[in-house]
Amino acid sequence: MCHILNLYRRTTWLHQALREGTRVQSVEQIREVASGAARIRGETLGIIGLGRVGQAVALRAKTFGFNVIFYDPYLSDGIERALGLQRVSTLQDLLFHSDCVTLHCSLNEHNHHLINDFTIKQMRQGAFLVNTARGGLVDEKALAQALKEGRIRGAALDVHESEPFSFSQGPLKDAPNLICTPHAAWYSEQASIEMREEAAREIRRAITGRIPDSLKNCVNKDHLTAATHWASMDPGVVHPELNGAAYRGCMIGIQPLYLPHVQLNRSPAGILQE
Repeated sequence: MCHILNLYRRTTWLHQALREGTRVQSVEQIREVASGAARIRGETLGIIGLGRVGQAVALRAKTFGFNVIFYDPYLSDGIERALGLQRVSTLQDLLFHSDCVTLHCSLNEHNHHLINDFTIKQMRQGAFLVNTARGGLVDEKALAQALKEGRIRGAALDVHESEPFSFSQGPLKDAPNLICTPHAAWYSEQASIEMREEAAREIRRAITGRIPDSLKNCVNKDHLTAATHWASMDPGVVHPELNGAAYRGCMIGIQPLYLPHVQLNRSPAGILQE
């Protein structure tokens, strides 16, 4: 949401102008620096992927005065009525009707470079683009060209095809009207603490519970389910040193614990792996 507001109100560019000593006082001077700024009220925000984050953005955007539409072929019917949103049936419809497009979907083999030269040409002339989901969703070469040609008025990216991101490398280095942040849209002091706490709780669930049934944020449950010997074994057998009935106070050490192929997922911070 911060990136969306930043693009609309040109906050980054106004700040840079003042830091560089540019005089920004008269209407003409403001117009020169803030060229491309737009009023939010009445604009249409198109959300691709209406999961937990997409829904949170939608509700906040409505508060600012956006008309919100979304495209999500995997979501069951009815959520649009519950949230007061408008659903479109195709990606092309969303791109055509949106003044700003924001991505909130996962990356897979079917949507790599979802935003490319072809789909950019289906967007409204001068639309904004925001991506805080996964870098591979956007073809950065096509985006850079669209920014240079003015087909896209401005873009804000928190994720990139190559990370850690560097402006000195890649196709975006000379692109105008672009905001880039280092995959940090998820971050706050509170979120950082919660991420570590949730990772610790997931490890505890893996140790003391039944794998994979007891896990909540495991991204490869299908693999663990296929390993039927894990799913069928009693936790006390899998981890006898943690079985209270078998515990003896004279124990001075336990064998190292190894949980095969367990990956922990803490969205939106990304994936924590073994």
